[in-house]
Order: sequence, then C-alpha cells, then structure tokens
Amino acid sequence: MDFLIALFLLIGSFFTLVGSVGLVKLPDFFMRLHGPTKATTLGVGAMLVASMLYYFSYHDIVRLNELLIIIFLFMTAPVSAHLMSKAALHKKKADEKK
Repeated sequence: MDFLIALFLLIGSFFTLVGSVGLVKLPDFFMRLHGPTKATTLGVGAMLVASMLYYFSYHDIVRLNELLIIIFLFMTAPVSAHLMSKAALHKKKADEKK
C-alpha cells in the first residue's frame, strides 16, 4: 500500500509541476490557460486519491471529503477555463472593433 500511495503522490507531483511550468513558460493567455486546467487538475486528483488510500489503509477510515473535492474539481476546472477563454475572446473581438 505504501508503494501505491507513493506512486499516486509522485504522479500528482509530476502533473502539478508540469501545469505550473506551463503556466509560467507558455507565451499566450490561451496556452497558459491550458496548462493549469488540464495538468494540475490531474495532479491534485492523484494527490487526493493518495490521501484517501492513506486514511483507508492506516486509520481504517473511509473519508469521502477527498472524493467530493475530486468531483468538484473535475466539474469546475473545465467550466472556469471555458468561461475565461470565452471572456478573453470577447475582449479580443471588442478590441479589434476599436
């Protein structure tokens, strides 16, 4: 179980790092929006799965808080990214008309 928890933590850390580097290094707003919403969502999800496994295996507690956070994160991150990109496109079109 320790190996599985460590694996999920490493996967989560990797995806979070990739999303963070993408946020810093990518040149355009739309490209920068892609990094955190895709990679970081997977990273945080993997870390929360590791937390669920830890509490289940070492404390015999089934914690649903992490599951609810995962569901909320996977529902809200794509929606917020979509709304931010639509707002940026709307602003870009408004700026072109001027």
